[in-house]
Amino acid sequence: MEKTSNSKSLPPLPLSRERVLQVALRMADGDGIEALSMRKIAQELGVKAMSLYNHVTNKDDILDGIVDMVVAEIELPDPKIDWKTAMRRRAISAHTVLLRHPWATMAMMSRVNVGSAMLRYVDATLGCLREAGFSFETADHAWNAIDNHIYGFTLQELNFPFEPGEYAQQAEKFISFIPPEKYPYMNRLAHYVIEGRYDGLHDFEFGLDLILDGLERLRERQQGEK
Repeated sequence: MEKTSNSKSLPPLPLSRERVLQVALRMADGDGIEALSMRKIAQELGVKAMSLYNHVTNKDDILDGIVDMVVAEIELPDPKIDWKTAMRRRAISAHTVLLRHPWATMAMMSRVNVGSAMLRYVDATLGCLREAGFSFETADHAWNAIDNHIYGFTLQELNFPFEPGEYAQQAEKFISFIPPEKYPYMNRLAHYVIEGRYDGLHDFEFGLDLILDGLERLRERQQGEK
């Protein structure tokens, strides 16, 4: 008697906007957004490129979509807790998420992003600051100051030419370029790193807390003027 198998090959998953964006996000994380194209995304999905246009308009639509997916990963400020704590968590979450998606910082800075996740993110941020007592104008300046720190620090961390464990070695390698008679303070700092008295690592939360502490003083001053 001939044996038959009950297993059947599963049908391919139906194409959808979500599937297209998930594949595009994975490709961007691996190779950067420069590597994205409708053709490559279609190949990854095992479909014809023209079939993508039933779900996305073009490459720009895909970029807007995957930026919004990244923003959706960032923790929103919690209105039920102290505003500084909420904004601090938001900033640390954003920094962590952007490191996980190395292409995303520049995309967020250079594109007009009006996806639902981005709009919810910005509105929650403004709401947190406004309910804490900041004027609308100051709240706008405040969240931009925080985000400038997030974006700038993230880009520096992603593009810094040395790994953290190499700082002492690199400081020793380049110490001859900063002789003490010409650059006494830089030379002294380099020796601190070489000798292991300071690790030379830049601290994201150091700058963040300076900004938040400054905003707290500004908030108190504004409330005292009312």
